[in-house]
Amino acid sequence: MKFGATTFVTADGIRPDRLGPALEERGFDSLFVAEHSHIPASRESPYPMGGELPGVYYRSLDPFVALTAAAVTTTHLRLGTGIALLIQRDTIQTAKEVASLDTLSGGRVIFGVGVGWNREEMRNHGTDPRTRGALMNEQLEALKVIWTEEQAEYHGRYVDFDPIFAWPKPVQQPHPPIYVGGNSPASLARVATHGDGWFPFAVSDPAEIRPQLDLLAEHAEKAAVTVSGVDSNNRAVLDGYAEAGVERATFVLRPQGESEVLRELDGLAEVVAAYR
Repeated sequence: MKFGATTFVTADGIRPDRLGPALEERGFDSLFVAEHSHIPASRESPYPMGGELPGVYYRSLDPFVALTAAAVTTTHLRLGTGIALLIQRDTIQTAKEVASLDTLSGGRVIFGVGVGWNREEMRNHGTDPRTRGALMNEQLEALKVIWTEEQAEYHGRYVDFDPIFAWPKPVQQPHPPIYVGGNSPASLARVATHGDGWFPFAVSDPAEIRPQLDLLAEHAEKAAVTVSGVDSNNRAVLDGYAEAGVERATFVLRPQGESEVLRELDGLAEVVAAYR
């Protein structure tokens, strides 16, 4: 099992061009960066983790800019969005951003996507929360067309464009792997139809691992699994995911200053070493 880090990148935390090499040097295989374009001042949508919304949500950098900074200072670290809120993004522009990052990194992108939870944030982008799942399905279809066809054309209910030329094409063929976040039946069906992998939150009880993976198996015969937010102190869960053949587990890194993050990574590196 491989290990990565999931984090928000902020202007007052460790820089991504320093974080990337630090992860690579310590045996991590990937960096996943979260996304929120903004946080509405008037918000009714409850934070899914409970409690108050952490301050990092208000201060996050654009994930593709952050990952590009990490790309130029690393050689083999996988660069992932964890997750990109695709329904709040222009489809054609997102296709270019993903392909550009894949080109500059030499084919190291993992495209993690999700529909998100902040309905006010969606509405500010012109997205109707009631149809966000249908929108994402069309966006994923359209992205693949843009990435793989010389003249791309797509006509759906929510995404619609006549033939276009769009370069660069991704280095990875046919395109960077798409990992779908979410635990709902709709998300799991999206993994089967549009995804290459699943990006769920980690469970805290090892007894829940098999039911979690069985739920995926009900929808998708073949899908790589990267679990997000594994507790590094819960070795029973780590062992369970490793024994179940999960591709990757990621630890959540708090956005802090460089010295604090490096100390945290040193501790996590000992955990990673035990699974080599």
